[in-house]
Amino acid sequence: MKARIITPILFFPLLLSACQNGPSALSRDERQLIKESGDVMRVLTIDDPSDSLILRSISKDFSLKDLQSDELALLSEKLISTVRSPEQDGVGIAGPQVGIFRRIVAVQRFDKEGSPFEVYPNISILECRGPKEAGAEGCLSVPNRRGEVFRYRDIDIKYSLKDGRDTVETVKGFTAVIFQHECDHLEGIIYTDRISGN
Repeated sequence: MKARIITPILFFPLLLSACQNGPSALSRDERQLIKESGDVMRVLTIDDPSDSLILRSISKDFSLKDLQSDELALLSEKLISTVRSPEQDGVGIAGPQVGIFRRIVAVQRFDKEGSPFEVYPNISILECRGPKEAGAEGCLSVPNRRGEVFRYRDIDIKYSLKDGRDTVETVKGFTAVIFQHECDHLEGIIYTDRISGN
């Protein structure tokens, strides 16, 4: 199914709501975007000036009510469908990349059997250990480009469970790199910002 084109006008209320601090309920515009987009959501890119502005926004947490909502379950499914679609074929995606300014990422867990895609709401990186190592990175929001970025290979992540409790997990190797890349999106950071010399 082709991704539905969402006009930039819909994103401006989302952009304004992203400036608030702390968890809050999903806005009407966010709910509409989640429900009305196709199975594969449109990925914002830096090649579009309107998208580029939106990608620089800071994300906020989900409220407890939203953690338990049908909208979050649907968004989780759509994030995985989008990142796995033949058009994207990625290993991770963050909420802001589809116009949702929430601390949510979908990551392929290469450190688990079968390399499943999993979704992490209210995610943050708590700690990074060891030296940074160089590795090639690309991004769904930066089409047809790659660059070398230094990342940690041993991190602790924190995220919320459906009941609102937080859990902490240690992640190592390439999967830790994916989490850092995706969590950068939640702060309005794109991997090209971290390339040496930028």
